[in-house]
Amino acid sequence: MAEGVRRQRPSLRHDLVRADPDAFAALLRSRPDLDGAPHVPDWAARGRPLIVRRYHPDEDRTFVPLGLPLPPAAGKRRIGLALPAEALTALPGPTLAASRGDAPAAWQPTLDALLAHAAAHGLVPRPFGALLWQALTGLPYLASASDLDLLWPVLEIPPDFLAGLARIAAAAPMRIDGEILLPDGAGIHWRELHEADGPVLAKHLDRVEMRPAPRLREPV
Repeated sequence: MAEGVRRQRPSLRHDLVRADPDAFAALLRSRPDLDGAPHVPDWAARGRPLIVRRYHPDEDRTFVPLGLPLPPAAGKRRIGLALPAEALTALPGPTLAASRGDAPAAWQPTLDALLAHAAAHGLVPRPFGALLWQALTGLPYLASASDLDLLWPVLEIPPDFLAGLARIAAAAPMRIDGEILLPDGAGIHWRELHEADGPVLAKHLDRVEMRPAPRLREPV
């Protein structure tokens, strides 16, 4: 059985994992609602990843909550799954720089600006959403109206980083969404964090909470 993600560190939202094909097949046998869902039966056998999502309130916390988003041509369905940690292998999330070749040509100048902005602040953004799944699976997730969703892991939020990101987003041909990922695993929408004068919603694997935006923007 594959080395479980929890043996390496606790799972966090947006972690990527690969499921053991036998465990995945057993899970599908208990999910008749997924019968006939395109791409799903051989998802794990093809080595395609799953993403760790937030627990629903009534879910068994001894399992890892997972998501499998289907591409638009397959209904754009977001499938919720859960598997034991022992059935999962952690995968590194690709960086934006490594994924940019899968992005539309019209996005490339904005990606140049984002990567330069990230480098100036010592950050390494990662895609999620359509760009991530197209890069990882080769299936057609991106459409003309797709957003660019980015994760920004930080130890602290660099001064002027959010303002610079807002300037890039204002000039971009696509909407730039995504989260600032804090060291404790909390994810906060970057635009809310930039604009708020009071509390903002922070999402964890197992809970949500309100955090003070002005304090988070202050240098430690």
